[in-house]
Amino acid sequence: MALVALLSNPHSTGNKSLLPQVRSYCAKNPDIFHYEVEEVGQIARALEMIARVKPKVLVVNGGDGTVQAALTELYHGGHFKGTPPPVAVLPNGKTNLIALDLGASGDPLQALAEILELAKGDLSGHVVARELIALSEGNENARPVIGMFLGGAYLAETILYCRNKIYPLGLPNGISHVIAAFAAIFSVLFGLKADFLPRRSEAIRISLIRDGELKGRFSVLIVTTLEKLLLGGRVRTEGSGHLKLMAVDHRPWVLVRMIVASLAGRLGKRRMEGIHISNGDIIRIDGGRSNVILDGEVFEADSDRPIVLRSTPPVPFLKLAA
Repeated sequence: MALVALLSNPHSTGNKSLLPQVRSYCAKNPDIFHYEVEEVGQIARALEMIARVKPKVLVVNGGDGTVQAALTELYHGGHFKGTPPPVAVLPNGKTNLIALDLGASGDPLQALAEILELAKGDLSGHVVARELIALSEGNENARPVIGMFLGGAYLAETILYCRNKIYPLGLPNGISHVIAAFAAIFSVLFGLKADFLPRRSEAIRISLIRDGELKGRFSVLIVTTLEKLLLGGRVRTEGSGHLKLMAVDHRPWVLVRMIVASLAGRLGKRRMEGIHISNGDIIRIDGGRSNVILDGEVFEADSDRPIVLRSTPPVPFLKLAA
């Protein structure tokens, strides 16, 4: 039995420089069972092996794609008898939204050391339940993809712009995100179209089953089960369901109002025209070939092939800040 099982993807961007230190740290700590995969397709086998050592905590060390693949296999694979161990995520990706929501930030090795210390004692005060997002693309026979944060509309185009245009420049992640954000805001405010700016999003329709429908062009679409919705803020949502949804109309002044309210911690405190915030357990997205991104993986919403999001039963996670 191991206290901590660490699942690493050597090919994730953050691990290209960090992994030698991770290997050295694990070699000095026999309470850590370290398993490396060469590709995400090996994660099923990895979790099968990890289940045999019965860890108190499962730690994922990789980018958004690695975390999503691990959550998908953890949910569908049934490798652990009964409830799986609480999951922790090292802050070693490009955005680290899940890690930050769970209180992990800064140095990934320091976060791993903190997780190991927690695993030596009683974890009950640090285990939190989180529902997941199950994404289906209209095929009832296909296995849903599991994640925790979905971005759509112009937000998805901004993420792709950052990934394809800004990250290759080799700038630090924080600076890359700021540049992409300013480019997106500039494009929306002035209605500009250019190769050096994010692509314009198509109009999409969002249906909250039993709770109505939104249709139009949105500059921001977010669906998440994380506590923090946008810009580090916790937003109070209305309605029943575990999926938190926010859609912002594609109007410049509405986008500015949303950004100002987010930075001031007022987003969701009261109703604001053009900003739609709600909860639901089933959300349907369709439109004219509109991109959405679930934890780094791109999907396309089309009128003939809608994307359906459902919440799952809760999964245990380890939160570093109790």
